[in-house]
Amino acid sequence: MGKKNQPTNRSRTPHSESFLKFIAANWQESAPANLQRWEVADYALTRRNQLAKQFKGEVLVIEAGEPKTRSNDTEYRYRPHSGFAHLTGWGSSTVPGSVLVIDASKKTPKHTLYLMPTADKSSDEFFANPMIGEFWVGPRPTLEEVSTQLGIQTRDISKLRDDLKKLERKITLKSEALLEALSTMRFVKDEYEIAQLREAVNVTIRGFGDVARALPQASRKKRGERIVETAFFARARHEGYDLGYETIAAAGKNACTLHWTRNDGEVVEGDLILVDAGVELDSLYTADVTRTIPVNGKFSPEQKLIYDAVLEAADAAFAIAKPGVRFRDIHNAAIEVIAKKAAELGLIQVSAEEALKPENQQHRRFMVHGTSHHLGMDVHDCAQAKRELYQDGILEPGMVFTIEPGLYIHEGDLSAPERFRGIGVRIEDDVLVTEHGVENLSAGLPRTTDGIEKWFAQELLG
Repeated sequence: MGKKNQPTNRSRTPHSESFLKFIAANWQESAPANLQRWEVADYALTRRNQLAKQFKGEVLVIEAGEPKTRSNDTEYRYRPHSGFAHLTGWGSSTVPGSVLVIDASKKTPKHTLYLMPTADKSSDEFFANPMIGEFWVGPRPTLEEVSTQLGIQTRDISKLRDDLKKLERKITLKSEALLEALSTMRFVKDEYEIAQLREAVNVTIRGFGDVARALPQASRKKRGERIVETAFFARARHEGYDLGYETIAAAGKNACTLHWTRNDGEVVEGDLILVDAGVELDSLYTADVTRTIPVNGKFSPEQKLIYDAVLEAADAAFAIAKPGVRFRDIHNAAIEVIAKKAAELGLIQVSAEEALKPENQQHRRFMVHGTSHHLGMDVHDCAQAKRELYQDGILEPGMVFTIEPGLYIHEGDLSAPERFRGIGVRIEDDVLVTEHGVENLSAGLPRTTDGIEKWFAQELLG
């Protein structure tokens, strides 16, 4: 690993002329690749043309981004910028540092993808450059291969600077207007995106099966939460590209910490474990699902009361979600139930009507987050769109988002009945807006207490 041409004390590579001749010789020619145009190519072309219409007369420069350093000369697993991936369809195969240029200055937009081509065996980069050398990173695609797969003109990135000098009115990812446009155009998913999200959810559901089967071992080990975390991660790497985000495996009181990703706690019989996880596919589309599971397979009466309250809130959100509804009203429907149940369970000492007044909001002590966010290539997709198009936006067929209410009663919360302290529950599903309502993409994973108990028992039987 390491940056191109960066000096390193680890380098021991010979560079004599005789060695260069030796290492470049006697290599079998690779068989011609039987490449085909990817399914995503036509969708990506449509997206690029849509973007070009918004920026007529401009030249858009959209970078994939460089690898990010983790420690010294070690990088994190590479992931390109979501806007770049959306417009090219290249996904996890993206060559780091690539740049997409959309020239919308003419009547017909021109699209060019610049990338660093594979190093020829006659070049010392073939064996000496840890960023692109075949000895280090394996075979890389040629310009022609990428052009065939993605259906776009390609050029050597070494020509980018001179090519851009010839063009005027350039807009880069530093532009808020461009970032906003890239987010906004992802609100409504096309057929390819919906299919990818379905698959991401299906793989994620299988990952939750792995979680269930890991719980008996996790309950016998120190830092058992990490047994759970890694069980899911194995599925993500096996059937996907990576995690869509850091897995939350929060057992017992840790479930009350909303972004608990340390996952170093014990998994104790009789407790619940809240698992919030999603698989990211090679296309970079991700799921985002949460289930709260009893470690021993059975909910206690107190756990069931809290769980059923959250489920009622989720069902209320499902009931109103359909085209024409404001996005924020999904949250409002869920939070009304949260306020009602908080009063019924004695979590708050006022009525739900009193709590729901803007100046009060006592119930929010037990659910401080929102109920929904858009989902797609980013786990919190479309995040740079204008607020009036997001929170105040109107649901349309093709939108995909989460429904995820919760109740979290912290162990040290003296305002709550003692029997509920330390219980945290969240139920999160991924939904697709259809012509008449929503489809629960994650319905294959049970949501009710009875359903979870039966599912858990079945998973343990294999």
